[in-house]
Amino acid sequence: QVQLVESGGGLVQPGGSLRLSCAASVSIVSRYAMGWYRQAPGKQRELVATITSAGRTTYADSVKGRFTISRDNAENMVYLQMNNLKPEDTAVYYCNGLQFWGQGTQVTVSS
Repeated sequence: QVQLVESGGGLVQPGGSLRLSCAASVSIVSRYAMGWYRQAPGKQRELVATITSAGRTTYADSVKGRFTISRDNAENMVYLQMNNLKPEDTAVYYCNGLQFWGQGTQVTVSS
């Protein structure tokens, strides 16, 4: 059983930055694609960014140029650096690997 634990969410003003972290309980980060998703109130969960085992990354159009996904294979960690945050980025952010999901971390962008 794989456990994914997100952290790093919080309240930030528009234009600010946050770095989300996802800790995996076993060594899946280096072997499988990992992703970050988000779900805003009343909306469906959407893909934010992915990173393959080879290090290739993809991003939703809405976050391109502002968010960066990365990983640390030795530490079984996946990160999401979020810059120039906007109110529409407000959501619960989830880490995903294989069929496993974390519990989510709340990101609120508000002045």
